[in-house]
Amino acid sequence: MATIRIPTPLRAYTNSQAEVNVNGATVGAVLHDLTTQYPSLRQHLYADSGELRAFVNIFLNEEDVRHIRGADTPVQDQDRLMIVPSIAGGRPVAAQAGLHATHTPED
Repeated sequence: MATIRIPTPLRAYTNSQAEVNVNGATVGAVLHDLTTQYPSLRQHLYADSGELRAFVNIFLNEEDVRHIRGADTPVQDQDRLMIVPSIAGGRPVAAQAGLHATHTPED
């Protein structure tokens, strides 16, 4: 049985579990098993169209599955998967420090 690591912001939907045991021969099947076990997690991983949300990255043994075969990537019982949501927003460091974009902290 493979395991999937749940990021902290999504653990509220997995009864606070950091890792969940999942079954499936492919990444898609594993994610289906995960969202079957924890149905409220589905809306955070998938768009209404049924596609994995663009900001949700899935890693299989530290490799992004988008660079393998996506949802069709084979999964073995001993594999470890991770859900890694992209983070966006904030301001550039120069803006936070009140500097103009042409200045660097070394200036």
